[in-house]
Amino acid sequence: MNITIHSRDFTAKEELTDFIKEKVEKLFRIYDNIISCEVVLKIDKSANKESKVFDMRLIIPGNDLLAGARCKTFEEAAIQAIGLWKNRLKKERAKTTLRLKN
Repeated sequence: MNITIHSRDFTAKEELTDFIKEKVEKLFRIYDNIISCEVVLKIDKSANKESKVFDMRLIIPGNDLLAGARCKTFEEAAIQAIGLWKNRLKKERAKTTLRLKN
């Protein structure tokens, strides 16, 4: 399990990186074929209040899955983006299991 977190134009606090790693590790428990995960954190300097951008790339055999979210905090954005993939990975795991049974 390889989780890489990049923060652009700022230094992320250890609490934030630990929080993100904890949430991403749950995806590895749902779907064990994930090779690695790359996370990019950015601050959008627009006038919008939701200026924290969380982009995530899951590398799995055959596909790379991309998810992103923009919220007031990085924690909210992480929860939102990771939540998108929980259900998708459960479905992917079910498909893989069916293929193995046939």
